[in-house]
Amino acid sequence: MDIETVRNYCNSLPGVSECFPFDEDTLVFKVDNKMFLLLSLEPPFSMNVKCDPDKAISLREQYSWVLPGYHMNKTHWNTVMLEEAPNRKLTEQWIKDSYDLVCASLPRKSAFYKKL
Repeated sequence: MDIETVRNYCNSLPGVSECFPFDEDTLVFKVDNKMFLLLSLEPPFSMNVKCDPDKAISLREQYSWVLPGYHMNKTHWNTVMLEEAPNRKLTEQWIKDSYDLVCASLPRKSAFYKKL
C-alpha cells in the first residue's frame, strides 16, 4: 500500500484533519485533535496505528512487517511497514480500527460529535 492511498483513506473518514506537528517527514492524522495515525513520508514508508493491546501483540507475532510502535507507546501502537504490507483491505481495516479506538475515547460533547 502506498502513502497516497493511506492518506486518501484517512481523509475519507469523518472529522479527520492532517498536520505536521513533529517534522516535515511525518504526516499525522487526527480526529478531534487526537492522533490515530502517523505516516512516514520518507523511505522506508510506514504508518503507526493505535491498536487494542492484545491484538497489537498478536499482529506482531503473525506478520513480520508489523512492529512495536516506533517512538510510541508499544502497548497501544504498531508500526506497519507499508512496502511489505501485501493486503490493502487488511491495512485499511487497521487504520479504521485505530480511528474507531480514538473516536470511542472522545467525550460525547466533543467537536467531533457536533459535526456528525
